[in-house]
Amino acid sequence: MGLLKRIKEDLDVVMERDAAAKSKAQVFFFYPGYKAIRNYRLAHRLFLNGHTFLAEWISKHTRKKTGIEIHPGAKIGKGVFIDHGMGVVIGETAEVGDNCTIYQGVTLGGTGKDSGKRHPTIGNNVMIGCGAKILGPFRVGDNCKIAANAVVLNEIPSDSTCVGVPAHIVKRNNIKVAPAKLDFNCIDLDQIHIPDPVSMELCHLRNEVERLTKKIEERGGNE
Repeated sequence: MGLLKRIKEDLDVVMERDAAAKSKAQVFFFYPGYKAIRNYRLAHRLFLNGHTFLAEWISKHTRKKTGIEIHPGAKIGKGVFIDHGMGVVIGETAEVGDNCTIYQGVTLGGTGKDSGKRHPTIGNNVMIGCGAKILGPFRVGDNCKIAANAVVLNEIPSDSTCVGVPAHIVKRNNIKVAPAKLDFNCIDLDQIHIPDPVSMELCHLRNEVERLTKKIEERGGNE
């Protein structure tokens, strides 16, 4: 598909999905998400044709103007809508399917452990909530919903909804998924395996109960 036609499609997508969009002129001149996608299309074309320096310049200039960083080597399908957009980062080997919606603060990044394919592949019709982080070279299936501030570190099957840190599936094919049994072993903080704050609090409470129970037993034995 021609570059201009794809850019026009991107404009139509914003008009369809954003109730605040009053005119195409408003979107074209003022919407940072649309501007970032529009500039990415050009930078990606240049990148594929070997003009990497110019492609990188467009990418960095766009980041400065919009707060959105999309590497020109990333692959982004049609109908992708970045809403608000500030703080969105999409890495070099990331792939985003068709008709996806990405909110502000989203990172499609790597963990620093991989080479080659380092960033996630996002399927079609995926919604990624604000602040969500998807880190690593795995796939998020079609029709998924990633909740705000979720941290996704493993593959997500299609038609799933996931939440939390680290993210876990709470619904699949519109059916609620029973929560996994909590592991009360405390986890060391690191940059990859981030503990669930709820599990950490339960771990603390369990340790406190055990401490108090032991005290009660000791006092009972002394009487």
